[in-house]
Amino acid sequence: MIKQNSIATILASIIFLSGMQNSSAIEKIIINGLFKNKAIVTIDGKQRVLKKGMKSPEGALLIESNSKEAIIEINGEQKTYLLGSHIGGNFAPATEGKKLIVTPDSAGMYNISGTINGSHVAFVVDTGATLVSMNSNIAKKLGIDYKLIGKKGLSNTASGTSEIYIINLKKVKVGDIELRNVKGAVHEGDFPVTTLLGMSFLGKLDMKREGRIMELQKKY
Repeated sequence: MIKQNSIATILASIIFLSGMQNSSAIEKIIINGLFKNKAIVTIDGKQRVLKKGMKSPEGALLIESNSKEAIIEINGEQKTYLLGSHIGGNFAPATEGKKLIVTPDSAGMYNISGTINGSHVAFVVDTGATLVSMNSNIAKKLGIDYKLIGKKGLSNTASGTSEIYIINLKKVKVGDIELRNVKGAVHEGDFPVTTLLGMSFLGKLDMKREGRIMELQKKY
């Protein structure tokens, strides 16, 4: 006959092991959208909407968030993440077909955190921009010698005609979506303030809109 305390020990062990299994189930999380005390995330391919103090079925707990960053706790460890950040330890390399969900900010702008040639860049999705476009100050911070490698030209903008340099960007990445050899433009001066994620990048993706939510997917 199994003693009562032995049964309790077995049950406790089962609960503990079950908790361990659930906590280790998360392989990858992508931060898709950030709001005041709410975050839209994709956990192992499943989209979740987390509110402050809410834990996903997979075990990701949202401590707090704003439009720029989120504090998420996984397995008792809290870290701060930005849009496009990845959480987890078993990441597969970026592959074709990867998706990115983008939500607008309070002004209706679709902002994304990404990289150009491996360096962090804040993007705004702009389907009206022909190329991935940045101002000369950002180009210099990225170490791009646009006057040496670029082709000089002119661009008509809302503020008038500006001098630009057409360049080739080795790598542009947002979320899990990475494209190589993307055409870009560097504008002399401070415009655009935020780098425009234009059609030289977006045109190579499948883009869908459902209400205010935008979905970007790398084509196969």
